[in-house]
Amino acid sequence: MNKLKGYYKQFHPIVWVLLGGTVLARGSAFATLPFLAIYLSRNLDLHPVLIGITIGISPLSGVIGGFLGGHLSDKYGRKPVMIGSLFAMSLVYFGFMIAETPGWFIVLNALNGLSGSFFEPTGQALIADLTEKSKRMRAFSLRYTAINIGASVGPLLGAYLAVVSAKSAFMVTGIMYFIYVLILSLMMKKYNLGNPVGEGSKVTFASSLKIISKDKALRYLILGTIIINFGYSQMESNVPQYLESSIANGVLVYSVMLSINAVMVVLLQMPISHIAEKFKTMQVMMAGAVFLSLGMLTFGFVTGWYTCIIAIIFITIGEILIFPSSSYLVDQLATDELRGTYFGAAQFRRIGHFLGPIVGGFLLKEAGGTILFTFVSFAVLGSILFFIQGNRIFVKTAPSVMKS
Repeated sequence: MNKLKGYYKQFHPIVWVLLGGTVLARGSAFATLPFLAIYLSRNLDLHPVLIGITIGISPLSGVIGGFLGGHLSDKYGRKPVMIGSLFAMSLVYFGFMIAETPGWFIVLNALNGLSGSFFEPTGQALIADLTEKSKRMRAFSLRYTAINIGASVGPLLGAYLAVVSAKSAFMVTGIMYFIYVLILSLMMKKYNLGNPVGEGSKVTFASSLKIISKDKALRYLILGTIIINFGYSQMESNVPQYLESSIANGVLVYSVMLSINAVMVVLLQMPISHIAEKFKTMQVMMAGAVFLSLGMLTFGFVTGWYTCIIAIIFITIGEILIFPSSSYLVDQLATDELRGTYFGAAQFRRIGHFLGPIVGGFLLKEAGGTILFTFVSFAVLGSILFFIQGNRIFVKTAPSVMKS
């Protein structure tokens, strides 16, 4: 009992609220958003390109919000930004429940991406504020675990709600976010948190563009990760539509795949990362691209459960290898005083999440799933060329860093 009490006391109570809220909010969000493409296809009979625009608008607005949210947090403090954005996310899901036209879904999902991009970095900054420096890595690891616990349970709940009533999934998620914002507001008031303001240099859209224009290595890295995100975005847009129309119990298969993905990330993140540390970062990135490419190619030839599970295993290994490595490379490229600006510039990689659903939706409708996923597979492999070129420039400018 004392051991459990000691474990709890290592973090501020508000940190625990943020971690618990992450499980609830992400779990309920994973019960709805991955199935949004299926909902739009079934209920509104939309063209896959329009579905792609609706899904892709969220990460695009998130790119803009990442810069704007940081500025607002610096100016007005973290508390109003967090509470306001969390409340807005609750309203978005209630809006999804009553929306009937494509235009409203596009507006609501844009607001969802904007609100999420305000809340996530500000919430992470608050965790850092309230946690001792020596325990921050542990806190962020717990947050990552919390996300994937939610992601492992949410899709199965979503598959059930999709059968019972699709709109009930939106309602459940809206209620969960509303409960989250109420508890967080009360806890902030109880512990008299005040209104902490972010520190450090402001990350602006203009400063990020300036960095990209000057740093060629960063530019190639961003181009490569745009292609990676272009491929990975098919998972939440065109994969569910394709599975529903091409195999039996497609929605159930898709939900199980998402849960397998989340559980694998929780179980394999640390051991795979440990192995990856023995290789150069660029080699890890290239291996990740190969696995992601294999996964996408497998989707082009799915026949049922087994091929879907093989595809998601490939994609999950690729995800574990490539996403942490890309962030590490950005950190290697950045100087201490420009680290925030470099990570701000790296947000441009989310453009791939915007373009992927739209281009993929067009190919799915006009050419079919096999052509779509074969094209995406080769495109993802093409990202390796950008990584190699960026690495070559980086080695010339900072050989000592690469050798270490």
